[in-house]
Amino acid sequence: IYRSASEMARLVRARSISSEELVRAHLLRLSEVNPKLNAVCQIDEKGALTAARNADAALKRREEVGKLHGVPVTIKDSFDTRGMISTGGTEGRRGFVPETDATVVARLRAAGAIILGKTNTPELTLSYDTENLIYGRTGNPYDLAQTPGGSSGGAAAILAVGGSALDIGSDTAGSIRIP
Repeated sequence: IYRSASEMARLVRARSISSEELVRAHLLRLSEVNPKLNAVCQIDEKGALTAARNADAALKRREEVGKLHGVPVTIKDSFDTRGMISTGGTEGRRGFVPETDATVVARLRAAGAIILGKTNTPELTLSYDTENLIYGRTGNPYDLAQTPGGSSGGAAAILAVGGSALDIGSDTAGSIRIP
């Protein structure tokens, strides 16, 4: 779980590890650390495992695959993710489920990434603290009394503890640089 996303993709393509095994390892890690951190506000275990099995089947059929084929990733909750609640941390979108992906999410899927879930962000990404009224506060993995900070704090926290191979953040006023 602490290898780079590109190394994980290489191992999956070489069939040294299956995508399902890799996803299960990350889901296990999430179950261990996320209850304390609250970094991942939604986990799509069923969807991730189905996607992983499909990724493994594609390799068996010798299909051409993308650069992130079979790699488990998380997505900052400010990015629309088809079929998953995408709140941006704001009450007005509490139950919003988009029918299409944000461009970056669509590109990750096209590259073969497996979406594990959504990471916490402050309301509309407009705070230095990773906290909102829907999902609450994300703890800093190095000091749970602190927040990781920035609107990509959920992403930073889960990456730091090996709960995801990759996450997509955004940065306007320090959202990536602060965590």
